[in-house]
Amino acid sequence: MPACLVLAVTGDLQAQQAPPTQPRLWDETERVDRVDASSVQRLRFLTVLDDPPFSFLDKFGKLAGLHVDLVRAICEELNIAERCQIQALPFEELISTLQEGNGDAIIAGLPATAENRRSLIFTRPYLLPAARFLTSRNELGATQPASFEGRRVGVLAGSTHETLLRRDMPDVDPAVYTREDWMLEDLKSNKIDAVFGDAARYSVWLAGPGADGCCAFASGPYLAPDLFGDGWMIAVSERDRALADALNAALRTISNDQRFEQIFFRYFPLGIY
Repeated sequence: MPACLVLAVTGDLQAQQAPPTQPRLWDETERVDRVDASSVQRLRFLTVLDDPPFSFLDKFGKLAGLHVDLVRAICEELNIAERCQIQALPFEELISTLQEGNGDAIIAGLPATAENRRSLIFTRPYLLPAARFLTSRNELGATQPASFEGRRVGVLAGSTHETLLRRDMPDVDPAVYTREDWMLEDLKSNKIDAVFGDAARYSVWLAGPGADGCCAFASGPYLAPDLFGDGWMIAVSERDRALADALNAALRTISNDQRFEQIFFRYFPLGIY
C-alpha cells in the first residue's frame, strides 16, 4: 500500500470542477473543555515577516496574513482580544525569543521535530501540508487527464516531493529540475505534462499573475506525514501546558464553526485539497 494518503482524485479538472474544500481536523463530537483565559494578562504571538500568504506586510506596511487573522480569531474566542499581540521576527530567533520569555506562542509553521518537542509543546494542527499535480490548460481551457502513468512530471531535485513520486508512483516519468522557475515555464509551454509539488505554494502561484491562467490542479491531494511533517501548529514553552490547552480549545471551536475555513479561503481561494 502506498505510504501517502490520497484524499481525493479527480478526473479532468475542468469537467469535474467543484468548489475547493477544507478538511475538518477536529471531530465535532470530541469533547474539549472551554478554557477560562480571563486571568491572562498578555498573550504575545511570534511569527515571521516574509512568509506570504501566512504573514507579510500589506500595502499599508502592516503585518497581515492567514496567521495574523487566525491569531485575531483565537484571541476573540478566548475573550482576550485587547490583550493579544503579534510580533514578526527572523525565523531563527523565534525559539530563543520564546525561551527568553519575550513571547508566549510561535505561529510560523515551526516543524514539530523530535528536537523541538524536547522544549516546546505543540497544539493540534490547524492545516495539513499536501502535494498536488499541476497541469496546463489546452486551447479550450481544459486540463490534461489526471492519470500520469508514463507522463513526464516535473519535480524539484532532492525534494520530499521527488521522494514521494519515486517511492509511490513508479509509473510516472520524473523530470527533475534544479530551479522551480524553469520547471513552471516548461509546464506553461507544454514541454512537460505536469508538475508535482507543494499544494500551498502552487495554490498561491495559480491564483497569481505568474501563472496567468495557464494551469490548474489535477489530482490528489497527497498527504505524507513521514515526508511533509505533521502540519501547521502553534508552539508554546514546555512550561505552558495550560496555554496549549487553551489554544487547542480555541482552535477546535474556530474549526468547527467554520471561522478557520473563512480565513483559509481568504488567502487560498483555490484551496489546497
